[in-house]
This record gives sequence, C-alpha cells and structure tokens, in this order.
Amino acid sequence: MESGEQTYGDAVSPRQAPEPGVDPRVGPDLAVPLATVMDLLVDAVCVVDASGRFVFVSAAGERIFGYAPEEMIGRPMIGFVFPEDRARTLEQVDDIVGGHPQFHFENRYVRKDGKVVHVMWSARWSEADQVRVAVAHDVTERKRAESRHAALFAISEAAHLGEDLGELFQHIHRIVGRLLPAANFFVALYDESRDELSFPYHVDERAPAPGPQKLDSTTLCAEIVRTGHVMLLAHDAGGAPVGYAWPDMGAGAMNWLGVPINAKKGVIGALVLQSYSAEIRYAREDIELLQFVAAQIAPVIERKRMESWLQHIALHDPLTDLPNRELFHERLQSALQWAQRYQGSLALLYLDLDRFKHVNDTLGHSVGDLLLQEVARRLRSCVRESDTVGRMGGDEFLVLLHGIPQSEQALLVAAKVRRALASPFDLGGHRVHVFPSIGVALYPDHGDDYKQLIRYADEAMYDAKKSGGNRFRLSSRPGESKPQ
Repeated sequence: MESGEQTYGDAVSPRQAPEPGVDPRVGPDLAVPLATVMDLLVDAVCVVDASGRFVFVSAAGERIFGYAPEEMIGRPMIGFVFPEDRARTLEQVDDIVGGHPQFHFENRYVRKDGKVVHVMWSARWSEADQVRVAVAHDVTERKRAESRHAALFAISEAAHLGEDLGELFQHIHRIVGRLLPAANFFVALYDESRDELSFPYHVDERAPAPGPQKLDSTTLCAEIVRTGHVMLLAHDAGGAPVGYAWPDMGAGAMNWLGVPINAKKGVIGALVLQSYSAEIRYAREDIELLQFVAAQIAPVIERKRMESWLQHIALHDPLTDLPNRELFHERLQSALQWAQRYQGSLALLYLDLDRFKHVNDTLGHSVGDLLLQEVARRLRSCVRESDTVGRMGGDEFLVLLHGIPQSEQALLVAAKVRRALASPFDLGGHRVHVFPSIGVALYPDHGDDYKQLIRYADEAMYDAKKSGGNRFRLSSRPGESKPQ
C-alpha cells in the first residue's frame, strides 16, 4: 500500500486534505447551510457585537423572545432584558468579554407580548471576530415549577411565623414578588357580617389604600368577590369594564390583575397586582401563579381570622362587643402606668342604668338586650377613639378617659353621657326611657391603683343612685362623693 492511502474493507481510497475554507467537521454530503442548521435548533443561537447589539439571531429566537430575528438584529441586547436583571446581566457580559465563558447564567427577558421569559445562557467571547456567541435555552416552565414549590414552602413558613394577618401579608407580598413583578400589590378581604370589603394590606407606589366598600359597589374587587371570576385588565384593551368605578385601580395603572381567594364557605377576598409600566404586563401564566398563591393562603387567612375572632370574643362582651371586665382592667392598668410615667391624668366613669330591671321584667330580656346594645352605641359616640368603654356585666358600664387634666372636663363628659342616654330608646316597637347614675373618680386625685379607682367610682355611682338617680357624682375621697 502506497503511503498516503487508507484501506476501508477491500477498497483503497486516497486521503484528501480539506479544501481551503471548508470546515473539516462537516461531511462532504451535507448540503444544508450552517445558518439553516442553527435555525432548526430548539434553542436560539445569538451573536452580539462588541457594542452590545445583535448581529445574528436564529429562528428559535422568535419562539423564545416573541420577536422575529430581523426585529432584534441591530438593536441593543440589554434593551430586551427585564429591567431588574439588567445590572447583573451587564456584569456577566464583562466577565465573558474578559475571557470567562458562562455556561448556566440565567436571567429574564421581556417578550414582545409583554410576558416575562426565563432564559438560561451559555456564552463565550470570540476575540478574533469581536463578537459574543451565546445559546439561549427557555427555562420558563422549570422556573415556574420551582417558584411554585418554593412559594408553597415559603407560604407555609410565613403562616407559622406570622403573628397576625398584616405580618402574613407582608411575607406573601415578598413571595409573590419572587414569582411576578409585584411592586404594587394589595389584599382585599370580605367581612360577611358587615357585608364589607376592606384592604388590610395595600402597597402602591402612587395610590393610597381605598376605603371600605360594600359588596354591591361598582368596584373591581367587589366584582371579583361577587362572581368569583378573575379580572385581567390592560390599558391598551380599554381598562375597566363600562359602568365600573374603580378606586381600587390606581390612576394611570397600565395593567391590573385580580384573582379571588376561595375558601370553603365561598370567596373571602382577592389578591391584586397592578403595573404602571407598559413594559410589565400580566398574562394567563401569571393568572395561574397568582391563583396558586391565593389557593395556598386561603386556609391560612381563614385560620388567622378564626384565631383573631376567638381572641376577640375572649376579651369582649358578646352582647355589646365592648371590652369585657378583663380587657378593661388591662387597659386601665396600662393607662395608669403611662400616666405615672409621664405625669399624666385620667378619669374613670362608673355607670349604672336606673330602672333597667323594670324594662326586663315588663318587656322581656330581648328588649333589655336591645337596650344594652343601644346604650353601648351611645356611650361610644360620647367619647374619643383613644378612650375605652367597657361592660362589666348586667347594666353596669365603665368609661376610661385618657388625659383629663381637670375634674371639670371629666364632669362635662359625664353630663354628655347623661344627656345622650336621656333621649328615649325605640326598641322593637317599644319606646323606653332609662336614665343613668354615674360615679366619677380621677387619677391622681383618688389613688394610683386601678382597683382603688374602680371602687371609688363605684361608690360615687351608688351615692348618685341613692340620691334618686339620673345624676352623676365626683368622688372626693374614700367613702365620700360630691353631688352634681
């Protein structure tokens, strides 16, 4: 066999050197151009020049990014990157150009339709050609699955760590922010007993939290709770439905997505995202993710609300919803500690209804209960938000007045209460007249112990009742009181 020949079976064939300009890795029978081969790849091949502009994008780029290759060529690569990922993407570019290839770098791009896509890149720099060559693999589905699993664990953890719903919603906001653009996020909850929507958690870069809304209001959240339907609104699609007022959609919002929070007893609220940027749009995949989050937190919300309700009824009178004896004593002790520390003052009113037993005996306990509820409402209307009205049991009430510097001011409040209760009560078809006997004690004039103050106010109240009732008296010292 001559030198330069190879034997293949029985045939003898000369070894041929590759022609100039021909890639020796490509067989002679391959007639498909290299660009066509790249267009057949599932992953996208991208070439970016030294200025950061695309000079080549294979056909798969349109499936991943939503743009035809000719729409991307000549444009800066960084302009397609999701805004929050641009800084670290440029850092990776510097590493690649510096001679450090990257094989598993992940970032997010904004598709032409506004959706966010997760991309894993393998890239290296060609010094000879002064271009960066990269292969883009769409990992959006994998990232979505990972995010869902991570969200499930994070929500479970948040449910155990959160002391109340407000803290829970802060955790949920952070979790949602890892799944979707969520700079503007709020939670609406429905209170069936009041037929009212409230917004216990509301974070928005432009708009304040809406006020409480009735379920029959023409707002977006009310519509979600009524129907149980998802609402996805885009600025370029006309915004809110015709006939809807939407204080729960920030002025100038470009996109709005709300999903119902479904519980065993029905829809209990809504999770809402909104965007003020045309670049950030919400799509069907985002609906599924937000619905997933809503499904996970619904039982947590129900449990937290039940815990809050149980704590509430343990410390409030079930008939009037006023603080009960235990809670009132706690607040009185706290108020005394504050007054002692800052040299403040406070007043205590002890109130009993004259002839209440007669109402119960002649009109029945149901009317008596209505009377106590209405008395509680009128008492609350006579004092400030910072004051406390409590029911001690039966027809006895206590009123704690903070920051009362002089006895005259406490007596003015007592007179106001007396006038408020002097008006007749219309209860279940009955017109009822009752009058109060009120005793007043002051800190520091009448002691610095909460039990002592209650005793002095109680003694002054009984003194007023013995004197004929429908009056108030200021305690002067143990065993004495001043008639008013």
